[in-house]
Amino acid sequence: MGILFIICLLFLIVFTLICFAVIQIKLAGMNIKDFWSFIEANQMLDKLYRFSKRYEKLGNTEQIIFLQEAEKIFNAFDKVPDILWEDEYQKYMSVLDTYKDIRLVRWAKS
Repeated sequence: MGILFIICLLFLIVFTLICFAVIQIKLAGMNIKDFWSFIEANQMLDKLYRFSKRYEKLGNTEQIIFLQEAEKIFNAFDKVPDILWEDEYQKYMSVLDTYKDIRLVRWAKS
């Protein structure tokens, strides 16, 4: 009986925390879907940041993939307040600079 009570109490606590998080996201003026895409984009930003350090060595296919993923990240970051991602600003700017460089080189070639 005691174990059942503890399990129910833990479920109640987890449910309360999830509801609190959803309310905070809504109060910030965001949709849950936009916030979730921001979380996924933040994870992808780390990968693209590593690629941006060596973009000169990327092939054409890799550059196209980089451009597509970077556009997804930019869209996701645009949907959330800047204060959420101010810690990632340097990575974001590095990926943006690389994005601009690749677009410029690809435009010059065509």
